[in-house]
Amino acid sequence: MRTRPRRSRTRSRVRQVGEPKPDHRTYGQDSTPPRPADALAADGESAARGIDRHKAAARTRPAHRHGDRSGDRPSKRGRGISRARSRRRRALRWSTTVLVLLTLGTATAGYLYYRQLNSNIKREALNLGDEKDRPGRARANTAGQTPLNILLIGSDARDSKENQKLGAARHTFNGVPLADVQMLLHLSADRSNMSVVSMPRDTLLQIPKCTDPDSGTVYEATVLPTPANESLGRGGPGCTVATWEKITGIHIDHFLQIDFSGVVSMADAIGGVPVCVDANIHSRGSQGHGSGLKLTKGTHPVKGKQALQWLRTRYGFGDGSDLMRARAQHMYMNSMVRMLREKATLTNPGKLRSLAETATRALTVDDDLGSVKKLYDLANELRKVPPRAITMTTMPNQYAGVRVKPTQDAYTLFRLVREDISLTGTNRNEAAPTEAPVAPAADDRQISVLVRNGTRTNTQTPVGGRASTVTRFLADNGFTKATADTSRATSQTTTTLQYPNVSLEGDAQQVAKALHIPLSSVKESSDVSTVTLVVGADWRSGTTYKAPNNEDDRVPDTADALNAADKGKCMPVNSNYTW
Repeated sequence: MRTRPRRSRTRSRVRQVGEPKPDHRTYGQDSTPPRPADALAADGESAARGIDRHKAAARTRPAHRHGDRSGDRPSKRGRGISRARSRRRRALRWSTTVLVLLTLGTATAGYLYYRQLNSNIKREALNLGDEKDRPGRARANTAGQTPLNILLIGSDARDSKENQKLGAARHTFNGVPLADVQMLLHLSADRSNMSVVSMPRDTLLQIPKCTDPDSGTVYEATVLPTPANESLGRGGPGCTVATWEKITGIHIDHFLQIDFSGVVSMADAIGGVPVCVDANIHSRGSQGHGSGLKLTKGTHPVKGKQALQWLRTRYGFGDGSDLMRARAQHMYMNSMVRMLREKATLTNPGKLRSLAETATRALTVDDDLGSVKKLYDLANELRKVPPRAITMTTMPNQYAGVRVKPTQDAYTLFRLVREDISLTGTNRNEAAPTEAPVAPAADDRQISVLVRNGTRTNTQTPVGGRASTVTRFLADNGFTKATADTSRATSQTTTTLQYPNVSLEGDAQQVAKALHIPLSSVKESSDVSTVTLVVGADWRSGTTYKAPNNEDDRVPDTADALNAADKGKCMPVNSNYTW
């Protein structure tokens, strides 16, 4: 029987795929040759890229069969190809490394730039008054949209050499700042229109109790009427916000504050804004009063320091009052809106970056608005409104000595803003049916309506049988399920029509239409269980509703309304300030 030779206990090393066979002439029978550099590089490259190891090996395996000594050494051509491959691999690794570094560098730079812009922004508390005294937020419309109210504040602080120089007051350095410009910007719930209301800085009113968030100092509410601009020195812009909320009943969502140097830098970043005067003007009186503005008759682009002069000019415009200054500010803002749209400044990357850097250094905002992203989102919201739907107004007022106080028209204007009624002469801001369709109304004969008498007032007794009168009118016009509430009359200033849930909104609107009640008086309420009409003190007679004269939804003539699309306005120049 043939026996197999015993194998050695020492196992031979297994040659790896793609490894050249040993050259025993050089290393000896049991020696293992070192791996070629290009094979190591190929292995590393294959691992990095996830290439199948066998495919990589196939590219480096010798073409000759085992035992063919001619394959032991690569030819000159083979060595050239190997070196070329190695160079390509090194170039690929270098290119990949550079690309990764560039990508990381760009991302890091962008992140650091974003952080820098955020760190530029100064932040303050929104409201320094008592939380319980704040007006409620505006209710959403049927599309779930709510209006946005932003208070714009111009500070006269001389807290830096630049502000001291621009303010041109030698003895007021680091004094208590005043809110010399105050404008409420209202953006409608459906973003279709924008209203701006300016309050003269010397308006006499009561400033509420405010607490300085930094020092803890408590400023008690003023007893005597106090100029509105003093609110800024009672803890900061949050006290100015509290003052506005108290007098207007409007919930303010944000504020933006800017000082003299901020106006100059922003005006430079925006570029020349066209303004017009109807005669040569030099705002400099014999006693040195005035902003120093000097222009010839006609239209001129103003920027930088000259833009600040325009915005501060009182002596030289019209009667030299704060009202003339407010009108000049409105003209500048309207012109700026038109210019930014016409020249597409906000879509130019260079201009946009310049504006971003300048704005973040120039502005002080409330805590909730204190990031670049939120400011950018706000700008996008404001850009939705075309100039023709932007209206600037001044709070109607009358003189009280050398200062002013609000008139009844002022409270009418505040109501229009509070109820989200456009000041451009358009209808009330109801959501489009395509955005939020109202549930269809039932047949008039199937709509249940409860009618209540709310005509009692502090000075007038209720109108007897008022609920029954309106109920009969409804029944005669097809609403046969209308019933009168015969309980004691209540006191309600204005007529309202309420419904318990959205499924009955269409029914409520159908009733409102029959009685000529405006849709702004139709509200959802959890206090009722069916469509409920409260006949208020504003509807003491008749069978269909007619809004009282003081509830007319037109802008009062005394508000000095100015539409942003009007390019033909020029500031009137006082003859004492011409040259």
